[in-house]
Amino acid sequence: MTLAEQFFALDSLLMRHRQYWQCTAFDFDTIPWPELQGILNELTDDQVTVLDNDQNQLYQFFSQHINQLDELAKLCELPSSAHSRSDYPFWISNGIKGRKFDQLQDFVSALPNTKQPVLEWCAGKGHLGRMLAFNGASDVHSIELQQSLCEQGQKSAQQQGLAMHFSQADVLKEDITQFFNADMHAVALHACGGLHQAFMRQASLAKVQQISFSPCCYHLFTANEYRVMSEVANKSELNLTHRDLKLALQETVTAPSRLEKVRKTELEWRLGFDALRKSITGEQYYVSVPSVNKAIFSDSFKSFCVWAADKKATNLPQDTDYNKYLDVGVARKKITDRVELVRHVFRRAIEVWLVLDRALYLQQQGYQVSVKTFCEKQLTPRNILILANIH
Repeated sequence: MTLAEQFFALDSLLMRHRQYWQCTAFDFDTIPWPELQGILNELTDDQVTVLDNDQNQLYQFFSQHINQLDELAKLCELPSSAHSRSDYPFWISNGIKGRKFDQLQDFVSALPNTKQPVLEWCAGKGHLGRMLAFNGASDVHSIELQQSLCEQGQKSAQQQGLAMHFSQADVLKEDITQFFNADMHAVALHACGGLHQAFMRQASLAKVQQISFSPCCYHLFTANEYRVMSEVANKSELNLTHRDLKLALQETVTAPSRLEKVRKTELEWRLGFDALRKSITGEQYYVSVPSVNKAIFSDSFKSFCVWAADKKATNLPQDTDYNKYLDVGVARKKITDRVELVRHVFRRAIEVWLVLDRALYLQQQGYQVSVKTFCEKQLTPRNILILANIH
């Protein structure tokens, strides 16, 4: 199957099933799909968590109730890059936390073996570039927004005798054409939304010989209405917004139980306050409250409501029964979790759709393109690698 054929098949399935994923879970007080109410209400909270942490189990659980999930699962399967990790001296991994170093090793191992000059995009301190320089890249030019990270990266490279230099740049506002030329390997690991799109456009315009990157956070630095990149995707009738793009990111490596407990409290309180706000204003739809320091969730539900009411310019009645609305929040979280569970059946499909749009864009520019996974999901669910080389 070609990339275009895979895209069209996936697009058709997502279009047909959009009632299951193109919605906002917080909007519902009851399960919105009659055919799924029974099985969802029978699930315990622990069962919901187990299913949510295993995409294959999700497909299997809903396959009797939602058509074509076997086909959806197959369309989301990507070949894994066959590679073994290289060994690095201890000083290369200095300052890189455990799982991140494993990700970097797998990413580097999956790249084409080249000694070309490297352009490292959204480099941070240049951890990726240091590994490529150690492996023999003739020169690594690392581009990073934060000057302090450039300085730290440059200092490390000099101490370690690596052929690297850094440039500080705001790549979304400044002229970036000077960074790109044909004889180079342009790389980016987990560059967000508009950042990797700018990278792709400029690299292909300069006819960079090799482009290798793993996209991330598709909604960041982009318009709320998703603008497709490829001519193939331009034929799609799907209209994606930031909410839909965020769905692609909702497969996570299990959070520590302490964080999970705070997240549970936060959702219950936000939904409880929303019920209280609706009872006062008569409005029907969920209205979000700004992000806040998590310490507030170790205080009381009442104090959270007072804070949230101030943010939403809502006057709370003196005789408010806070326990009543907290109970509503707890009950609504159960509904929200189950609605999200259904949406999550399609999270990988949305991500693969977005990745294929990018791959097809590069194909359009004359590149040979392959799409693979470079590591296990346990290291990061953002494990997709796009490899492009000029014909």
